[in-house]
Amino acid sequence: MADHPYEKPVRWTDPKSKLFPYQVGFTAPPHDFDAGPSDFLRISPETVGVHGRMLHVPGYEHQLTQRSDNFHLLEEVVECFANNGADAVGQVGTNWVHCNGTSPDDIASFLDRVSDTYETPFHMAGYCLVEGLRALGVEKIAVNTVYYWPDWRDGIVRFLGQAGFDIVYSCNFVDLGFFHTQQECNDCIWIFPEEMAQQSMQRALERAPGAEAVVVTGMPNWRRPDGLPLRTLHHVDALEAACGVPIVSSDFALYWRLFKSLGVKPEGSHGKLLATLE
Repeated sequence: MADHPYEKPVRWTDPKSKLFPYQVGFTAPPHDFDAGPSDFLRISPETVGVHGRMLHVPGYEHQLTQRSDNFHLLEEVVECFANNGADAVGQVGTNWVHCNGTSPDDIASFLDRVSDTYETPFHMAGYCLVEGLRALGVEKIAVNTVYYWPDWRDGIVRFLGQAGFDIVYSCNFVDLGFFHTQQECNDCIWIFPEEMAQQSMQRALERAPGAEAVVVTGMPNWRRPDGLPLRTLHHVDALEAACGVPIVSSDFALYWRLFKSLGVKPEGSHGKLLATLE
């Protein structure tokens, strides 16, 4: 983090200095090869370039306390990307917004400060859920926390409730009956059969009468019959058609917010939230 008044290198104000007219930085949890940069780039026009940077946390085991202890690394990431000419930075990993017991207002203030300090918009996936739901005018939600541990599930539900949403029902895959234990779910390493995407959304909605949208937290991957795992982004049109309500997922809520900051539209159809950019 900057220990002195920060100034973004002036050369990045000259378009001739940049490799791409729109440059986006991504950071992800320490021990996951993240699809975020690839997926974002796949739906971007060719004027957009992407760079990734992993957080370095030795001995990382996906504990909320480890995220809390290393929260300061997020600001370091933004400074590094600002130094290298990023126009916006996205943080993958929904649970970082609540790992310190923070509220949506706390995170909004943090994002404003970091974005202003480094002259580069910074967006966190967990807070993008809040922004995306508000953009759609949604109030009542079902929250599908997919593979989440109970403390992860409870933390993001608290956070969304503090944002003012009426949480009709919240669940993880164990709650929905897909696994008997959390360890069975963990052993899948975030990759699940493709059919579980629609099944889990519909089971959540059945338990959430009146819900106006389904929120999908985390970054689940749904394995196609040919073996390729794809995130919710690639299924959202079909899921919304099957469910009859918008799906707001952490992966494409983050992409939506980044596009919004850049003033750029994605290519193709990717659900109701990204369609608001048109």
